Amino acid sequence: MSDMDQMKEELSKRIRELEKLIESYMPQEKGFQRTVLEAMNYSMKAGGKRLRPMLMQETCRLFAGEVLPTVVPFVAAIEMIHTSSLVHDDLPCMDDDRLRRGKLSTWAEYGEDIAVLTGDALLIYSVETAAKAFDAAEDEDDLRRVGKAMGILASKTGVYGMIGGQTVDVELAGSAIPKEKLDFIYRLKTGALLEASMLIGAILGGAADEDCKIVERLAGKIGMAFQIQDDILDVTGSAAEMGKPVGSDKKNQKTTYVTLEGLEKAKGDVKELSESAIKDLAELPGSNEFLEQLIRTLISRKK
Repeated sequence: MSDMDQMKEELSKRIRELEKLIESYMPQEKGFQRTVLEAMNYSMKAGGKRLRPMLMQETCRLFAGEVLPTVVPFVAAIEMIHTSSLVHDDLPCMDDDRLRRGKLSTWAEYGEDIAVLTGDALLIYSVETAAKAFDAAEDEDDLRRVGKAMGILASKTGVYGMIGGQTVDVELAGSAIPKEKLDFIYRLKTGALLEASMLIGAILGGAADEDCKIVERLAGKIGMAFQIQDDILDVTGSAAEMGKPVGSDKKNQKTTYVTLEGLEKAKGDVKELSESAIKDLAELPGSNEFLEQLIRTLISRKK
């Protein structure tokens, strides 16, 4: 079996494990509000790469040697936040996409009104879920770390993070976006949650402040590389591979890294950013071969 095949097999195994973990935190579908609970579970069960929770786990493992109990609720919470953003992104007032990961998007299945409520519900349910980490804390140091992680989760999701980036993206839709604003959008809209994932893993794993700064820096590079690769795949990928319509950026007249820099430059920058992130990773104490390979797969992913 080749190294690539081994990595794919290991990724599939870890994704299955994460699916079970995340599902254990999802709500039961009962009560008068059952529709929104069903829609929450529908959205979360659409699958995906589970990249953010995986990065969180592996960063914690890098510093602590294992996935600590305080990390587990945050692993589920970060994917709830990511999914909430996808539910809202697909809405007709945003990207107007009817497919998400090979299934009808939440609004196409449940209607726009329920989709808006579902995104909101997942966002606040993520906070409720993350707060369960306080119960897993063993001492005062753990409690302080959980409190700090809660703050990061909120700031990287809100107006100075993902939502801030999405706001600028929406405002400039259909118009020419200068490079510095596009970088801002990518850094916040995509990079912020990746930074949150790795930072929370590091903090809960007991990382020193100087190491947390390195983690945040390398996560930012991963986020930028990930988003540029998304732009590349919107041009070069197929709907079957992507699990959603391709060419939506062109349809929506969106400025992307590819439209600004060209396809070859974009491909080169993904590789450069990823390799730079690997160098940052080497500066951190300990080693995590799987984490390094996970970052490398961002260069060659097809969906």
